[in-house]
Amino acid sequence: MTQNILLSNEQSTTVVTLNRTEKLNAWNTAMRVELSKVLGELNADDGTRAIVITGAGDRAFSAGQDLGETMQFSSGEEALAWFLTWREFYDSLRQLDKPCLAALNGVAAGSAFQFAMLTDVRVGHAGSRMGQPEINSGIPSVLGPLLMTPRLGLSRTVELTLTGRMMDGDECYRIGLIHHLVAPGEVMEKSLEVAALLASKPPTAMRLNRRRFREMTQADFDDAFEKGAAIQAEGFASGEPQKAMQAFFDARSPKN
Repeated sequence: MTQNILLSNEQSTTVVTLNRTEKLNAWNTAMRVELSKVLGELNADDGTRAIVITGAGDRAFSAGQDLGETMQFSSGEEALAWFLTWREFYDSLRQLDKPCLAALNGVAAGSAFQFAMLTDVRVGHAGSRMGQPEINSGIPSVLGPLLMTPRLGLSRTVELTLTGRMMDGDECYRIGLIHHLVAPGEVMEKSLEVAALLASKPPTAMRLNRRRFREMTQADFDDAFEKGAAIQAEGFASGEPQKAMQAFFDARSPKN
């Protein structure tokens, strides 16, 4: 366990905190592997009946992919290998037998938005921001549209994917992405309250319900990874994402 993932317990609920505040809790491959391992261990822990995932600080749940990693890709093959690692990452959440909540203390962008959508219940505040800004970094979106379409409908999914627009907490609550909208200082309190309710449910029924939801979406999930591999390889082979990410970092660099 590194300091990138912090764990704490509240009765039968385990709180998982993403802890890279200097990067707005963005994850690189190593951090994703670590988080996958943690979720697998919690799934096997009889003392954990519910899981709450949040971000350290008050600015971000997670900014998603650390662009400093993907900016370095030199070929489509490298991007393809990177894309395929996401399957195990998302599966670590999809395969849970126990309820999992997202305590959205700030921004959830790109892959973090997708990860949050895979949780069962989302709690946020008006300043929470969610969206699919991958196009702004030149990265084609594959899993985001898959997850948005059944939750938001095709029309809004297309608009969010092609514009890269971020939604505030009020909009997310209005369209059903955030289930509980509370004051900023009450996000964790409400998350733990809902987690305790879910933890009190019969565990076998909980496990079987989650399994059935997974079965209902498995074919589309498989298709996204089959088609997405070629999409990401072509996108990164063009060099467009690398140039867009370099421009992003150049714009943020201090001027002499």
